[in-house]
Amino acid sequence: MSDGEQNAGVFAKEVSRLWRAWRTVHEMVQDRGYELAEEEVRISLDKFRLDYTNEDGSPNRAKMQFSARPSEAMIKKFTPPPTPSNPDPSPECGTIWVEFCPEKSSIGISVMKKFVQHCAANNFRAGILITGPALSAQARKVIGVTQQYTQIECFLEDDLLVNITHHKLVPKHILLSREEKAALLKRYRLKETQLPRILQKDPIARYLGLKRGQVVKIIRTSETAGRYASYRLCV
Repeated sequence: MSDGEQNAGVFAKEVSRLWRAWRTVHEMVQDRGYELAEEEVRISLDKFRLDYTNEDGSPNRAKMQFSARPSEAMIKKFTPPPTPSNPDPSPECGTIWVEFCPEKSSIGISVMKKFVQHCAANNFRAGILITGPALSAQARKVIGVTQQYTQIECFLEDDLLVNITHHKLVPKHILLSREEKAALLKRYRLKETQLPRILQKDPIARYLGLKRGQVVKIIRTSETAGRYASYRLCV
């Protein structure tokens, strides 16, 4: 086998991996409530290969970037109720920016700062950076500093090869709005600390981008009880 044929085989496997990650992150963004065209979400491998590879067949991560606006339903869910002091509150969500990092080595401070600055300069309310290698400890600190004005998240490509929400054993998770959370606590006369918990680092919590204090409704199916719901507080 020639070097060219060997490289072509390596590139084909890498492109297939990235296509799977691409589809998962689009499904994730769509499930969070952002607007995406179905042809973007359901892109075929052939179309992906045509649009996001170089002439030699290698993947071009620099092209694999996109933004998405929140849907009307998402804006409604993330807009606080009006108050006398703030009769016309602004929504707590906005356009999201997603980028596949082309870096092959450990992701350091410079890469993260560049990504954060891009999100801030273009007024993105949230950003997702997808990397091959893991982030350095210093890069993770950069994320913590930005949380006040831009919600930055990072995922490994390997973590997105399969959409975990498609697994038959994973029940449906639905994020509650502030009003729905308040109504739930009032109905059952609970304090939020009395709810079962879900960790922010839980794979489903990360998929939905849950923040601390938010509550998710979990819908399960039972042969005896039919459909039933439970609730968890993100901590």
